[in-house]
Amino acid sequence: MTTSKKTTGKKLAPAVREAATAQEYSVLLAEVKARIQSAQYAALRAVNKELVGLYWDIGRLIVERQQREGWGKAVVAQLAADLQAAFPGTGGFSASNLWRMKSFFETYSGAEKLAPLVREIGWSHNLLILERCQDPLEREFYLRMTCKFGWSKNVLAHQIDNQSYEKSLLGQTNFDQTLTQALRAQAKLAVTDEYAFDFLELGEQHSERELERALIARIEDFLRAMGGMFAFMGSQYRLEVEGKEFFIDLLLFHRRLHALVAIELKIGEFEPEFVGKMQFYLAALDAQVRQEDENPSIGIILCKEKTRTIVEYALRDARKPIGVATYEITKTLPKKLKDQLPSPEAIARLLESI
Repeated sequence: MTTSKKTTGKKLAPAVREAATAQEYSVLLAEVKARIQSAQYAALRAVNKELVGLYWDIGRLIVERQQREGWGKAVVAQLAADLQAAFPGTGGFSASNLWRMKSFFETYSGAEKLAPLVREIGWSHNLLILERCQDPLEREFYLRMTCKFGWSKNVLAHQIDNQSYEKSLLGQTNFDQTLTQALRAQAKLAVTDEYAFDFLELGEQHSERELERALIARIEDFLRAMGGMFAFMGSQYRLEVEGKEFFIDLLLFHRRLHALVAIELKIGEFEPEFVGKMQFYLAALDAQVRQEDENPSIGIILCKEKTRTIVEYALRDARKPIGVATYEITKTLPKKLKDQLPSPEAIARLLESI
């Protein structure tokens, strides 16, 4: 007599189901990790906002009491000592930092546009801007750029050292005529008037190929010097048109602009014919390389020297978006260029668009 044996317990899934479950689990894990990271970032932002708000309020209280009571420096020193005793192990309450809080409040309390921005970046970022930027418009530039691009403290310090504020305002481009309004301001910020390649081990006399190889060898430093929003696509990037080969010195991709950026390196002075060659490269990139969801390709002609009027005339009727900049191994902006900065009104309009 045959007896049937009843199976008990959990039904086993087929092997194919096990594989699918593993696949689904990896997706689940990735989603949960992304959510945790997002929550951690949001928590850090909230903590930072509260901390900067605390320092703002301490600065305000010190200013108000000094104005009302006529208190001197001794009170701040006593307050620092008492706070450190009341909150042992908690940093930030030294006398020097309390003075910074006072200066922080005094600097921004009357600045309606800037007061909300200072709470969006770290205290160490705020101190860098406060102590190293004297002009209110310069401070606004670095505040807005740090908020928008999430610059680390080291990147912010590099941008200030590199005089990115002045160089962004002096940039020579034809973007007003060749790009949509939505892209113009961002593109102008992506092309500065001069780039400091002080990290290169190059003498004053070098060839274009030597410059290119040196930049590629220090690609991370190069991309940082270019503004930090670029990705490297290739060097001597090959284009073929009607059986003929053409090579772009460097091809980058700007993540914020979502556009290809062709760079031509010139070790001499800018010549008007450089613009025609760049227009050809950009036309070929747009036709052969650019994806449907990407914005028009942009060109940067990077020269050792340039005459501003010649650049202006050369770009005036160009139909493709092109900027012309110079490069230096040092990073000091000549005084004659500082004198050519736009008016405060023009600077304010640019900052509003960031």
